[in-house]
Amino acid sequence: MQGHVSQDTPVGVPAALIWDVYRGLELGRLVDKLAPEVLGRVEFLEGDGGVGTIVKLTFPPGSPGRGYMKERFTKIDDENRVKETEVLEGGYKDLGFDVVRIRLEIVEKDLESCMVRSTIEYEGEEKLVDVVSHVNVKPLEMIAEIIGKHLCQNKSTL
Repeated sequence: MQGHVSQDTPVGVPAALIWDVYRGLELGRLVDKLAPEVLGRVEFLEGDGGVGTIVKLTFPPGSPGRGYMKERFTKIDDENRVKETEVLEGGYKDLGFDVVRIRLEIVEKDLESCMVRSTIEYEGEEKLVDVVSHVNVKPLEMIAEIIGKHLCQNKSTL
């Protein structure tokens, strides 16, 4: 079984500005700084923000599952503003999926706004059909909203 869930989140800042945050380690730093109680704590385990970097997200208390997720950056496409990661352990892998990929794409709308397209792709055995409903991009949507708001408020100082 394969599938995906996706959501577009409008952001009131230029695509290039938000891509500068999303492409490397700055996204994790800002999540840590702006919303650790909502989204969790981010640790950089290996790498410099490029392909191969491994990060660990420790979810806030009360989150279901093991309470953390490790992921590896597998693609960073500056031209198309696409970043892909693969979950190594924890997170949706704990539901039994063999492969879980997260794709973040910055889509320019005009010179002053864009959309963050967040997609989670999953693969697993057919018996997982009952747990597919638990896969959602709400945390990624929340990150886009929080980062977008932060960048919008701080545009003049960037």
